[in-house]
Amino acid sequence: MNTAVLFSSETDLWPTPQTFYDDLHAEFNFTLDPCATTDNAKCPIFFTKEDDGLMQEWATHTVFMNPPYGREIANWIRKAYEESRKGATVVCLVPARTDTRWFHDYVYGKAEEIRFVKGRLKFGDAKNSAPFPSMVVVFRGVPK
Repeated sequence: MNTAVLFSSETDLWPTPQTFYDDLHAEFNFTLDPCATTDNAKCPIFFTKEDDGLMQEWATHTVFMNPPYGREIANWIRKAYEESRKGATVVCLVPARTDTRWFHDYVYGKAEEIRFVKGRLKFGDAKNSAPFPSMVVVFRGVPK
C-alpha cells in the first residue's frame, strides 16, 4: 500500500484498523458495512461505491460505518442518523472534526454516544498514524 497517499488529499478512503474494528464488533456484532470495497469489507453484507450505500436501506442491521472522509462525509453522517431513527444501530468511525456543520447538525446532541479515540489511529497498513484525531459516534436504533 502506498502510505504517502494516506497523508494527502489524494484519497478519502481510510481502511479501518482491524484490531480497532474487532473490538467494536465484539461489542456490537455488526451485520452491515455500507462503505466498503470488495477488498476491505468488514461484514458479510456490504455495499460498494457502485451499490451506493446512501441509497440503500440499513434499518434491519447493526451497521459499522467508516465513510469516505471527503466532502461527502456529511451525507453519510446524515444517513447514519436517519437510518437509526428507522431502527438501525449505526457505529461510525469518523475524524473528530467538532468544528464542522455535520458534527453540529447530526452528531452533537443527536448521537447516543461520542467516543473520542485516544491518540491517532494507523489506518490500513500505514506505518504512521493518521494526521487527524478520530471519534466513534454511536446512533442507537429507535424501534419503529
